[in-house]
Amino acid sequence: MNARAPEILDHLSSLADATRSRLLLILERHEMTVSELCGIVQLPQSTVSRHLKALGDGGWLVARSEGTSRLYTMTRDDLDPAARRLWTLVREQVAAAPTAAHDQRRLQAALAARRTTSQEFFSSSAGQWDKLRDELFGDRFHLAALAGFADPEWVVGDLGCGTGQMSAALAPFVARVVAVDASAAMLQAAKRRLHGASNVELRRGELEALPIDDARLDAATLLLVLHHVAEPERALAEVARVLKPGGRIVAVDMLPHDRESYRQQMGHVWLGFADDQFARLLEGAGFSGARIVPLPPDARAKGPGLFVATARRV
Repeated sequence: MNARAPEILDHLSSLADATRSRLLLILERHEMTVSELCGIVQLPQSTVSRHLKALGDGGWLVARSEGTSRLYTMTRDDLDPAARRLWTLVREQVAAAPTAAHDQRRLQAALAARRTTSQEFFSSSAGQWDKLRDELFGDRFHLAALAGFADPEWVVGDLGCGTGQMSAALAPFVARVVAVDASAAMLQAAKRRLHGASNVELRRGELEALPIDDARLDAATLLLVLHHVAEPERALAEVARVLKPGGRIVAVDMLPHDRESYRQQMGHVWLGFADDQFARLLEGAGFSGARIVPLPPDARAKGPGLFVATARRV
């Protein structure tokens, strides 16, 4: 019975060709297409593809598709110990050869060409970039991404959650969201939106008497809520009660305005809040370090200007 040859011999066979070692030296640190590799090692595509297949069959490379391209890179971290030791020896010899120096210069040129393509696009598209990006990705992806700053262990209260838009944005990034609203209709809409979000708990209750035990939340959001509340100082005191010491509040609301019609049309109790007024409300409720910043106006928005306020529970 013929015993199987030691694995090291298979590895030696894979690296026996100088071109394969040159390719690995390039792909050790970079992900490249076949056409890029052809330009770097100055060999025809059929030759480069044949060597890439041999290296892939030997477990030295992985490939992935991106659009119509196929990109290759070395699987250094996944090699067995014998292969890693062998590559260390081979690499030392190959990297010292004059051919490798030429390959590295052409590699840098290929990488520079990538950057040039990107730079040319932005140079020609700077005036249209915001519009193009919005068409491709929407105009709120950057806001949703900011939820990634939240600690994954946090329990966050979305207070006055409405239809659950903020809860949906926070849920993937935190341990749990407690979403509270006084309106049964709003909570039904939030339930539909949050279907499948197992870490969001919907609760019905008033902001002035939150259905949450003391010191349970790490952070709380109140987005366009307090102008509807008859006693905002009492609501903020409730937020302080349910936050842990040092817990953060983020509130967004309207700057002062004179649109009296909002009282009848949308049930607004307050026509916005001035900076000093809101800072006093936060301090009186047990918060410190209040910071109030006007938000940039949206050209498409028809309502009053907004601000965001942040503070910590004492």
